[in-house]
Amino acid sequence: MPYLGTQPNDVKKNTGLYTPSEILQLTKDGSWGGSLELIQEQTFSGAVAAVDFTAIKENVYDVHYLQIENSGNVTDNRRLTCRFFEGGVLETASVYQIATQVVRADGTNDEVKNTGIDELRLSDNTGNATGEKANSYAYFYNLGNSSKYSFMTFQSIVGNASGTASMEFGGGVLPQASTVDGIRVLINDDTNFSSFTMKLYGVKQIWVT
Repeated sequence: MPYLGTQPNDVKKNTGLYTPSEILQLTKDGSWGGSLELIQEQTFSGAVAAVDFTAIKENVYDVHYLQIENSGNVTDNRRLTCRFFEGGVLETASVYQIATQVVRADGTNDEVKNTGIDELRLSDNTGNATGEKANSYAYFYNLGNSSKYSFMTFQSIVGNASGTASMEFGGGVLPQASTVDGIRVLINDDTNFSSFTMKLYGVKQIWVT
């Protein structure tokens, strides 16, 4: 029988011969690769300018997963974005790069690309009427690795200001080798959220030694 590690990210002496019951037990214990650990959940209803995740366990996880549910804008026609904290300092300069594709239910499409922008996109522009909300998820890579760039990918669906569905997917990068120890989620142009539920997870991996 293969050795079953008892610590997160620690499955040692793996012979590759796991039984289905062992895999189920590892998954239940949260030690199987791909398992998610909830790092923080934030829920709000009212007006708030930004949502910060500043204890992201970047020294534990090299992949993070962010889930945003039913995010609403106070101001019409604004989108979800994010920025990174480097060593506790928020990076607000126009140093991020993005490449995304927008597909709307009315048949219009857009490519969004920029090599010098001050935030990363998490959705297309969202309306502020009843039911016009944004839902998005994103994966972040290498945040805690000071020798690598910090990358992200995302996918979202929103109700836009025209009352139609709008889907956007793509990604971006902070092309600086630095330790990212926090994520700020905001509405572009520094306007306010009206509501949201956000959950940040760490993605566990199997280490074979």
